[in-house]
Amino acid sequence: MIAMLLREKLSLMLFMLSILSVYGLEVLLFARYIRARIQHRLQEKTFWTRPAVFLHVLAVTGILCLLYGYFIEPYWIEVNTTTIRTPKLRSAGLRIVQISDLHCDSKPRNEDRAVQIINRLKPDVIVVTGDYLNRISARPRLQAMLRRLDAPLGKFAIKGSFEVRHWSGPAILEDTGFNWLERDTVVVSKGDDAISISGLSLDLSEACRGLLQEAPRDRFHIFLFHKPDLIEDIRGLGVDLYLCGHTHGGQVALPVYGALVTLSRFGKKYESGKYEVDGTMLHVNRGLGMERMPAPQVRFCSRPEIAVFDIVPE
Repeated sequence: MIAMLLREKLSLMLFMLSILSVYGLEVLLFARYIRARIQHRLQEKTFWTRPAVFLHVLAVTGILCLLYGYFIEPYWIEVNTTTIRTPKLRSAGLRIVQISDLHCDSKPRNEDRAVQIINRLKPDVIVVTGDYLNRISARPRLQAMLRRLDAPLGKFAIKGSFEVRHWSGPAILEDTGFNWLERDTVVVSKGDDAISISGLSLDLSEACRGLLQEAPRDRFHIFLFHKPDLIEDIRGLGVDLYLCGHTHGGQVALPVYGALVTLSRFGKKYESGKYEVDGTMLHVNRGLGMERMPAPQVRFCSRPEIAVFDIVPE
């Protein structure tokens, strides 16, 4: 894990160094151009050479990307739908909606829009995989959002980094209809079919094998944990679908390369999206919010996400 973190730090440092180099050179060129104009040295052509023009284009592109990442992408929610066919269901299909990393902050962001989208999807079950607040003052808005979400078969939540490390106040989910799964398994039934949902708080990761071994193997089994870090530790435990978040898809990702930082045990190996790992489908949700400051309040190539899973008979 240390090697993964060092690699991410190196990637971030190189990225920041590239940005500083572009804008540092741009400032030097601009200063030289202004000085030449002041001194009436019209022969000064450095500002308009091909390399200089290329640098200007890079600088303008960077500013446009920053504006896009601040004003547009953080509010552009993507809905990803996956159909899972399983012999563990006979007649009924269930729709599970997962949201993660809400990070409600001092100003409203995606709370109202997410409620509209999710309720229109008509889920049977809604799950939230941790990190609800950036600021305690946003708790009433978080609760109002969660309270308005409709799921007739249940609403379940687990604790993430913020809840385990920073929250010591009143219950976050009070009067929202959500139930904590701290080290618990619940059975959700629809018609003649049923699925199991196990949830584990981030600070109880060592209990994962004991928790998962208790679930019947003939029932479709969903496991909720804040990070993807346990995916290679649950081999052979009968988990069909592992839902998590935490990485934000990097929050800032580069085309082709992907996430710069994930803060995950596996680094970029499971940075976002779906993975098949020893018979278990892993989905790493990019989340709806953003890390609190001083982290950059932008998203780039990593849109906020609502994940939908239609689990149907094979």
